[in-house]
Amino acid sequence: MKTLLLVLLILELTAIAPLVIAEEGQEAMVLNDEAKQMLLLLARTTVERVVRGDEPPPLPEGPPAIKQLMGAFVTLHYKGSLRGCIGMMEAREPLDETVREMADAAALRDYRFHPVTPPELADIDIEISALSPLRRITNISEIEIGTHGIWITKGVNRGVLLPQVATEQGWDRNTFLQQTCRKAFLPPDAWKDPETIIEIFSAQIFREKDLVQEEER
Repeated sequence: MKTLLLVLLILELTAIAPLVIAEEGQEAMVLNDEAKQMLLLLARTTVERVVRGDEPPPLPEGPPAIKQLMGAFVTLHYKGSLRGCIGMMEAREPLDETVREMADAAALRDYRFHPVTPPELADIDIEISALSPLRRITNISEIEIGTHGIWITKGVNRGVLLPQVATEQGWDRNTFLQQTCRKAFLPPDAWKDPETIIEIFSAQIFREKDLVQEEER
């Protein structure tokens, strides 16, 4: 059985195997609306099946974009509140396979919440963040709020926050760095330490609610 790197937004990230990522500068294929809908449907079907005790669905036939190697997070909201969020930073599996596995995990194995129950399913909204490769930086001015997520490493401590978190919380760059350090269980100013590695990434972010609203226009 494959060993997955499951990254929780507030999990203490320790003793993690080296990341397997695409070469720096390699661009991921842009996901069009068809690809986004296919991935959201896969995540939705996965959540509904595993919550009811069934096996996850088979992977769909689809365009090359959903078969590219990409890391991804699947986030569940219940009536507007966070209900689960688990992801894999590594670009080691096809995107559709990663989405299916993370949807399963977000519904049943986010340690911050009890597993999603069948009565909740109608009010669950699913968001997917398909991740670009990580890029190490030495100048924090390269961090763009609303565009970049942050991955911080110091020793065995690692922490990650997605791009949308800073926007949703109204954080500036310094606050974003401080909060990412906290997620790694490091002091807030640990990002200033020369031994701390700061990496950034972008994400293609899409959710069921947004696509439904676009279709209704």
